[in-house]
Amino acid sequence: MKTQNIKSHRVASLAPLVLGVFLGLPDIARGQPPTPAPEARTLLSGYMEFHYNKPEFVDGELDFHRFVLLVTHRYSDRIRFVGELEVAHAFVEGLEEAGELELEQAYLDFLFSRGLNIRAGLMLMPVGIINERHEPPVFYGVERPLVDTALIPTTWFEIGVGVHGEVGRGWRYRAFLTAPLDAERFTAEDGLRDGRQKGSRTNAGRLAATARLEYVGTPGLTTGVSVWTGRSGFQFRPRFDVPVHLIEADARYSFDRLELRAEAVQVSVGNTPDLNDAVGRTIGIDPNVAKTMRGGYLEAGYRVVSGARFGDIGAFVRYESVDTQHRMADGYLPLREFDRTAWVVGATYWPDADIALKFDYTMLRNRSVSIVAPNSFNLGLGWWF
Repeated sequence: MKTQNIKSHRVASLAPLVLGVFLGLPDIARGQPPTPAPEARTLLSGYMEFHYNKPEFVDGELDFHRFVLLVTHRYSDRIRFVGELEVAHAFVEGLEEAGELELEQAYLDFLFSRGLNIRAGLMLMPVGIINERHEPPVFYGVERPLVDTALIPTTWFEIGVGVHGEVGRGWRYRAFLTAPLDAERFTAEDGLRDGRQKGSRTNAGRLAATARLEYVGTPGLTTGVSVWTGRSGFQFRPRFDVPVHLIEADARYSFDRLELRAEAVQVSVGNTPDLNDAVGRTIGIDPNVAKTMRGGYLEAGYRVVSGARFGDIGAFVRYESVDTQHRMADGYLPLREFDRTAWVVGATYWPDADIALKFDYTMLRNRSVSIVAPNSFNLGLGWWF
């Protein structure tokens, strides 16, 4: 009787284990590795950077330039959401000079195939190198190049819908219909920059079109061409067209420790006499917007130290040229202080691949005989996760 009780106790104690093997752990029972836990559906990432800028003739300035959070959610293998929220200059007080709170991305991707997918929502314009890839550890220099502020107004985002995908061997494309720029806010100094509508009650009476084609089929080399075209004179009454056309080409090449970049941009703005006259009558100052703006840069970087226990160190040099007054309409003279060139030299220390301590010295020049372009020393710390 005692022996029987012992056997019954052993069977009872083994029963949950046996049941777990056959019901709860089928892969182990079949001699297979356990099924991995399902991949997280919602992920949080982001990047931050703060700068110290010291131009000539004025005091230095410390600024927590950007605090950005990125949220992605995968509904299924076919549908995903991407959202990006940025606080610029540390706090918001109702005026841009005191800081900005911006929703920079909020779109859905409908993923049908490698060659054809649909994107809809608030999205980055696929123009140039920096606008879609502007996290601090991925580019040299504390500040973004002049080309990518005045001619390509990064960070440039609008509401739209379009397609993207990969075709053939190494070809990638993106093509969107979006809200246009607002020509009323173009300026002689900053070009297109202030014309972004940023998805806030945007005028969509005349949609713009933008597209980018990239080739990545050669190891270490990425080349791209971007276009943007739209009619941007919707603010004026009686209404007149202000057609804007932008074309851009760029290349990036990396081999071992060497990194090279090049970019060229040209912008054409139509009907600038009427544009300048209408804005001048509204605000009392003629903006002197040019009919052609152009610019570009060449950059070379080299990882002086690579793979060390304490991190990597890279040095770079960049030559930039930006002229937002390149060609004027008849009767207008260019403002030569906005025909600018710059040499930028500096270094970056990466204690981790996702953290960058940067410094550079910018030697800025213009073609004005009376207005001096100040040189500047810049220091920055940026990271992403």
